[in-house]
Amino acid sequence: MINRPMYVDMIMRYADAPFVKILTGIRRCGKSTILKMIMRELQKRGAADEQIVSYRFDSMEYEGMSAKEMFYDIKGRLCNGKKTYLFLDEVQEIKNWEKVINSLAADYDVDIYVTGSNSRMMSSEIETYLTGRYIAFRIYTLSFSEYLTFKKTYSELREPRDELAEYIRLGGFPATHLQRYSEDEIYTIVRDIYNSTVFSDIVKRNQVRKVDQLERIVKFAFDNVGKTFSAKSVSNYLKSEKRTIDNETVYSYLEKLESAYILHRCSRYDIQGKELLKTQEKFYIADTSLRYSVLGYTQTSVAAMLENVVYIELCRRGYSVNIGKTHDGEIDFIAQRQSKKIYVQVTKEISSQDTEQREYSRLLEIRDNYPKYLLTTDSFAGGNYEGIKTMHIADFLLCSEF
Repeated sequence: MINRPMYVDMIMRYADAPFVKILTGIRRCGKSTILKMIMRELQKRGAADEQIVSYRFDSMEYEGMSAKEMFYDIKGRLCNGKKTYLFLDEVQEIKNWEKVINSLAADYDVDIYVTGSNSRMMSSEIETYLTGRYIAFRIYTLSFSEYLTFKKTYSELREPRDELAEYIRLGGFPATHLQRYSEDEIYTIVRDIYNSTVFSDIVKRNQVRKVDQLERIVKFAFDNVGKTFSAKSVSNYLKSEKRTIDNETVYSYLEKLESAYILHRCSRYDIQGKELLKTQEKFYIADTSLRYSVLGYTQTSVAAMLENVVYIELCRRGYSVNIGKTHDGEIDFIAQRQSKKIYVQVTKEISSQDTEQREYSRLLEIRDNYPKYLLTTDSFAGGNYEGIKTMHIADFLLCSEF
């Protein structure tokens, strides 16, 4: 078990605090393993074995279990006179689990950690029963730094800049980097994750009948990462393929893909008007390997996937991320976290003076003093240009802080 200290340290700050800790994220991003890491950390801090109680509710052992049965089963395993640490994996499999958690948290000496992989983890029921009593942690697939840590256990590492291309191509699902796998083997694993997410968390749970429609929308979104599009543009595309679908259905499917954490919606922000815009959003995917396992690898997709990796890294570090609309163009990302703000422009390479002028000029339009970054894969990327920091994307991803 390879440690992921970023998440463990973040979650352990709230150990013994009167909040339910909820870990969410796409299937197989490592939530269950992080629970085990937290258990191990609690044992290091002195928790006895009998104080740690764990369940995995996607096991056949609990199929058909009711909320009342769940409550009495857990109640029977609580420690007398000591705090009990409850670890409830894939808890959304039990209907009305929120009521159980609320009752346990209110009436017993417990510290509760739960995981889940779909929108039922963030539903209105949680707000109703756990208002002010929970903290949510979004778990992502491996960061570039974590990927290097995993890979060095089974392979010799090259320079980080050389490793970036492989990270983009193979993605960061932890299961694909526990040992040496071929590219085909990795994509087979990722396709299984994709299929189980689509068919279990979306089709089955939402009783989707037109699965072919849903899959075409997925492929459209995967093929248009980093491009603004609307439900109408998706609808028009499908009509061109002789498949009729209305805008509301497209929106519904996109929301379901967000709920299963496959897609991330990124809204545009008008820098001059200082307001969020409700049209022409972008969508990014949870992991680059999803795109390649579904659509195949193409060299022309690399620029979009580099942008995708930077977007997910900003989210992973707790930033709220938007696309920046300037007077006559766009900034790839405006990222804000409390009082911090950064502007980020991503380009695969600066191949000409015109490209250089275009990329820098967009950032120079912004007249405030927040940090501005131009990220590229150029070999000699580095330095400052009129206050704009130019960096290689690999170096940016490995920065301890930005």
